[in-house]
Amino acid sequence: MPTSVRPSACPGLLRIVPALDGGICRVKLPGGVLRSAQARTIAEAAQRCASGVLELTNRSNLQIRGVLPGQESALIDALLAANLGPRVAAADDVRNLMLSPAVGLDPQARMDVRPLASQLLDLLQDTPALHVLSPKFALQLDGGEALAMREHPHDLWLAAEDDQHLLLGLAGCPTDAPLARIAAAQALELVRELLLLFLDLATPEQRRMRQLLAQIPASELLQRLQARLDFPLQPAPRHWQPSAALVRPPAGIYPQAQPDLCMVVAGAQLGRLQAEQLLALAELSEHYGDGELRLTPWQGLLLGNVPVNNAQALMTALSELGVINQTAEPLLGLVACTGSAACARGLADSKQHALHLAELLRTNGARPQVHLSACPRSCASARVQPYTLLACSPEHYQLYRRTTEATGFGQLLVPSMTIDEVGAWFADHLRAGQPDA
Repeated sequence: MPTSVRPSACPGLLRIVPALDGGICRVKLPGGVLRSAQARTIAEAAQRCASGVLELTNRSNLQIRGVLPGQESALIDALLAANLGPRVAAADDVRNLMLSPAVGLDPQARMDVRPLASQLLDLLQDTPALHVLSPKFALQLDGGEALAMREHPHDLWLAAEDDQHLLLGLAGCPTDAPLARIAAAQALELVRELLLLFLDLATPEQRRMRQLLAQIPASELLQRLQARLDFPLQPAPRHWQPSAALVRPPAGIYPQAQPDLCMVVAGAQLGRLQAEQLLALAELSEHYGDGELRLTPWQGLLLGNVPVNNAQALMTALSELGVINQTAEPLLGLVACTGSAACARGLADSKQHALHLAELLRTNGARPQVHLSACPRSCASARVQPYTLLACSPEHYQLYRRTTEATGFGQLLVPSMTIDEVGAWFADHLRAGQPDA
C-alpha cells in the first residue's frame, strides 16, 4: 500500500507525527475492537520500533508513542500486515465511527448496530469523494447500550429509538434533541447523501458540521437533504429520552445479554499501557474471554463473553497487571493529556500532576471527575468533564466546574492553584466518596 497521505497535524497509521517523546502513530480500530493477535503485533512493534508506551484514546482507538527515528516504515509495515490499516491509504483519516464497547453484548441495547456499523465503515473507505473529510470529522452510532459514552460531540450521530428506527442528530451527541427519524434500513443511504451534501456545501474553512450549521440552519440543511433522498425524513419525537448516561467511568463486572456470560471492564492508568501489559491482556482475553479486547472511550478496555464463574479470577488477574478495575480508585475519574513532558504546547506536566492528585484523593476520600489539561486545546477529553484543571504555569492550574450556563470548560472557580491546593479544595467541597458536586 502506498504510504503517501495528505498533510495534517493529526496522527494516523500511515502518518506518524512528531512529539517531544518521539513519533505518534494512531491506529483506528473498527468499533474499538482489537483481536488478541493484533494486540500482540502492536505490543511487539511498539517494543521494537518505539518506546513501548501505548495510549488508549477517548474515541476507542490506540496510539503508539515514542516512534524511533528511522523505524517508521517498519512499524507501518507490521501494522498493515496485521490488518490494522485501511484498505486504501486515502481512507485512513475518515474511519471515524464510534460505538459502545458493549455493542452486541449489552442487555440494555435497543438495537444491535454492528451490521450497520460495518456498512458505514465500508462506505467511508470505499467512497473516494468522502476521503477529503477532515480527520476530525466523526460519526457516532448509539444502540442504546448502558455502557456507552453519549457526551462526546460528533458531526453526525444516529441513536436507536427501538429495534427498527434510528434518530438523527448533527453537531452534537445522543443526549441532544434529534432532528429526524428514519427506518434503520434507510440509514446507509441517509449517511451517504448527508456526507456528500456536507462536502457540496462546506467551504474549505468549514471542516466540521458545527461550522456549516453556523451558516446554514439545520432545518434548511434537512430540506436540502430531503431533496436527495428516496424516502421521507420523519419528524423527530418530541419527548425523546436517550438511555441513561453513566455517572462515572465503568469498571468491574457487568451483566451480558447472553446467558451465563458477563463483561469485565477496566481502565488504563491515565489512558496508558506498557507494551508488556498489552501482551498480558491479549493472553487474558484468550484465556477468559473470546480473544477480543474492546477499547472504551473512557480510555480503558472491555473483555466480553467471559463465563460468569471466571469473572472474579479475571478481575484478580487484571488487578495484578496494574489496570483499574475498581470504581473507587480515584485515577479512574482523572483524565490527563501528555503534558509538557511530551508536548511542546504543554505548560505543565499534567500526567505527573494527575498521579499526585490521585494520591491526595486516596487520602481525603473525594472522588471527582477531573480533566487536567496542559493547554487550552483539551486533547485528552472530547467531552467537558465535571471539573477541568487548565494549566496556567508549570505548577499552577485554573479550576473550572462544568455548568449549563457557561460555555467552554464552564465556570472559573479558582484562577490559580497548585495540585496540593487542588486536593485540599476537593476535600473541602466534596463529601468522601461523592463523585461530583
